[in-house]
Amino acid sequence: MNPDLSHFQSSAMAKLRSRSFWSHLSDAILFFAAAFLALVLVWSFWSYFTPTPNFLPTFTHPSSNSKNNPVESGFGVNLKSDPKDPTFYDDPEMSYSIEKPVKDWDGKRKEWLKHHPSFAAGARERIVLVTGSQPKPCKNPVGDHLLLRLFKNKVDYCRIHGCDVFYNNLLLHPKMKSFWAKFPIVKAAMLAHPEAEWIWWVDSDALFTDMEFKLPLERYKNHNLVVNGWPELIYNKRSWTSLNAGVFLVRNCQWSMDLISTWSNMGPISEDYEKWGQIQRSMFKDKLFPESDDQSALIYLLYKEKEKYYDHIYLEKEFYFQGYWVDLIGVYDNTTERYLQMERKVARLRRRHAEKMSEQYAAFREEFLKETGKWKRPFITHFTGCEPCSGNHNQKYDGETCWEGMVKALNFADNQILRNYGFLHSDLLDSSTVTEVPFDYPNPADGEGFS
Repeated sequence: MNPDLSHFQSSAMAKLRSRSFWSHLSDAILFFAAAFLALVLVWSFWSYFTPTPNFLPTFTHPSSNSKNNPVESGFGVNLKSDPKDPTFYDDPEMSYSIEKPVKDWDGKRKEWLKHHPSFAAGARERIVLVTGSQPKPCKNPVGDHLLLRLFKNKVDYCRIHGCDVFYNNLLLHPKMKSFWAKFPIVKAAMLAHPEAEWIWWVDSDALFTDMEFKLPLERYKNHNLVVNGWPELIYNKRSWTSLNAGVFLVRNCQWSMDLISTWSNMGPISEDYEKWGQIQRSMFKDKLFPESDDQSALIYLLYKEKEKYYDHIYLEKEFYFQGYWVDLIGVYDNTTERYLQMERKVARLRRRHAEKMSEQYAAFREEFLKETGKWKRPFITHFTGCEPCSGNHNQKYDGETCWEGMVKALNFADNQILRNYGFLHSDLLDSSTVTEVPFDYPNPADGEGFS
């Protein structure tokens, strides 16, 4: 073979192989680039339609004013930061005692919140529910069981609506017993929870019977105390039952601190305790017992010092802020049937949902509740006079009627919780058995969507 030709052919083949190599490499690069681009596009669309939940906590850089502050938690408030800046907690003169007044509480709260800014969001609607019972076991054989279920009811309500709850079973002041025992607890709760705008006292024998209902706080924006009451009974009839102090909502502010101090000083810590009882008995002719009580004391303040107190106290009578049990236990069955009728007509109301979505569905239900009229669920049922722990019920009631009424009310409320877990009490007087509730998704023919 001609060496020149051989050299030419070798060079040509080398160039051909070189061009083929680079051509294939280029094609490979284009292929992988296109594949990568396609993968990115698929991933982007998939992420858009099915976002992946972020299970990691949200971290933020500490501010320059809080070098030692840990990062915020994923719950919106910083539970791990208590700056060294002094607050009212560092004041040796501050006291939780009901006998020592608190001054400039509004300023002290404002200063504390300034050092704990993560609590600012939602502060106006933050509630701490406070309740309690006696420190010793109940004399009534079913009393401890009933108290446990009554407390569970309050915990269920608070879990749904995001309230904190504090249960106390000690006398925080040895003299402040019975209906007066609540005041040391309420004051202590105000000091322990400067982040809360409202402290909500609910007697142990009161329970929520509309677990969806949410307090209309906007209605109370210009008031500092909310109780169930009727002005005409206070000022025209001077009745001892013109309001009920077993359930009240009090704003965490200096006005309330002053009120609690004045209110409490009509109780057993006062040297004039017996005298206050006589004054109340002479003013309220329907008052049945001689000693001073918290309810009569509040009515007395409203009556005698109307200009000082009336504009700051909201007498709620538009719904059952607390309702008398004798009037209410007979309506539970009819109320349940009315709600079922409503749900048969509106598919969305039948839709099963997560418990945390209860407020949304409650808001949707409101427009349909207008048609139910008096059959709307009572918000709170109060078993006044039943005394479930001691068993020393009011003699005009039969004891068994009280206990059975409580069981019925508790199961009526519990059904509203159990339904979210797929079960119901089929018999409101039988707490031990439950029935599984099948999923009943809306029928598309009903014309109701899931939105």
